[in-house]
Amino acid sequence: MKIAAHRIARIALAFCAGPAMAIGLGAQNARPSVEPMKYVGPGSCAATACHGSVKPVAESRILQNEYSTWILKDKHARAYQALTGDVGERMARILKLGAKAEESPKCLACHALYTAPEQRGRPFEITEGVSCENCHGPAQAWLGQHTERESPEKHARSLALGMSDTRDVIHRTEKCLQCHLGTSQKFVDHEMIAAGHPDLFFELDSFSAVMPRHWKQPRESAPGKPAPGPDGGANWTAVRDWSAGQAVQLRAAMERLTWRANGDRYDKKQIWPEYAELSCFACHHSLSSAKDSWRQEHGYAGRRPGDPAWNGSRYVVFRVLARQVDPAAAQELDQRLLAVADEMSKLNPDRAAVASAATSAVPVAQRFAERLATVPYDSAIALRAMQGITQDADDRPRRRARRGASHDGARFSVHRLQQTSPTAECGRSAQRH
Repeated sequence: MKIAAHRIARIALAFCAGPAMAIGLGAQNARPSVEPMKYVGPGSCAATACHGSVKPVAESRILQNEYSTWILKDKHARAYQALTGDVGERMARILKLGAKAEESPKCLACHALYTAPEQRGRPFEITEGVSCENCHGPAQAWLGQHTERESPEKHARSLALGMSDTRDVIHRTEKCLQCHLGTSQKFVDHEMIAAGHPDLFFELDSFSAVMPRHWKQPRESAPGKPAPGPDGGANWTAVRDWSAGQAVQLRAAMERLTWRANGDRYDKKQIWPEYAELSCFACHHSLSSAKDSWRQEHGYAGRRPGDPAWNGSRYVVFRVLARQVDPAAAQELDQRLLAVADEMSKLNPDRAAVASAATSAVPVAQRFAERLATVPYDSAIALRAMQGITQDADDRPRRRARRGASHDGARFSVHRLQQTSPTAECGRSAQRH
């Protein structure tokens, strides 16, 4: 209640001070010196004339109620509070953090706008959770010009001053994955999962939908005028976000596996193999009688019985779309990831071999990301992808043991069918209008 009261008071102040604040910041922006890249907190976005309207503003290119949507509906706004409950306290105790979860840098790195003191342009509360600048970048330098009329030149200046380019689907996915997949500086490993933290997976389109989105989709180039796709035609934003986002996630997953194999964690702990990279259900499953065991029926192709398999579930569905877009490159990617799976599915994977195999897959995944971010989409592509997913299910049992995708792969398949459906895309389009 104290946090809510504090926020309401701040919003009320912002509603009154918003125009004056914008004018002051505009004058500040006119100074010749470049402002340092510092964080100023979500209150800087809360004015009704900016992003704090209680409802979407008519005849505006943007909704202008983004802050209100975030504070009332978005789980990111409650990320800090997730640390303060019984589960958070128990996790801190199991992990021997030496402090409460809400005071630990290990947790705050992804559950708050957690910055060094010298990065703060003015005071703000970390209790506000994951807020505007976690995704959009430190705002002090570009906030003043943010009120100017939209133009390509203005956007380029903002990017140069520290704004994150969330309009670019590759850059947006990379920003999300810093916490939703992890980096060598902040991550979720098997130790944290055992202590109670959920395993990490990410899917750009569906995660954006459940936030919920606080932006128009597709983005508008002018009030009421949807921006065209990269090819100048219709903008199938949801399918584009899903496909390009999955390619970026695959690339990031290979980069994560590389630094884990090389022992490049920030805490320098030499933990190998990292069980979070393996199929959870290879070990965590009920033990049935031998005659009822589908695992034993299918066998353990490509690995010794008893060795847990690499978790390839994040790839088994994306590979279907990859084959639709570029069969030759998809075959190359398959071969690179098969090398990863074969080595990671050994009881003691060779670090150097894993790092080499994962590194070789990175540029192939990146090329797919760049292509999928710009390729023209239509209902035919979406339908072919859906058909490929269902047909691929017939072949999955043969690959299941090697790729470790039994339960996770089935879950991802159903999820992606829902996301790539032309009917779903049309429904989202109808909601926008």
